[in-house]
Amino acid sequence: MTNVLVRPILTEKILKLQEEKNQYAFEIQGSATKEEVKKAVESKFGVQVISVRTMNRKGKAKVQMTRRGIRYGKRADTKRAIVTLAKDNKIDYYANISTTEKKD
Repeated sequence: MTNVLVRPILTEKILKLQEEKNQYAFEIQGSATKEEVKKAVESKFGVQVISVRTMNRKGKAKVQMTRRGIRYGKRADTKRAIVTLAKDNKIDYYANISTTEKKD
């Protein structure tokens, strides 16, 4: 359960969901279940999770033309979770970040 959450997803669409519906998105491990995601978000951020929706996204196929011929490749497949929080709960992604810059 420790490494269920890979990273938060911060796109314009997700930021709109955060403001309007109090929903947050995370990239998660492919083998993670909804219960594991719920427990991980609640323990890491100290919030109450109402629901979790997951989706599997296929990686985009890529083709590259080179002097030696055509190279085929593909981006990695990912799994995402949309987490709905209780009404008064919020997640602050930048709360635990400390700045190491010194002002002269």
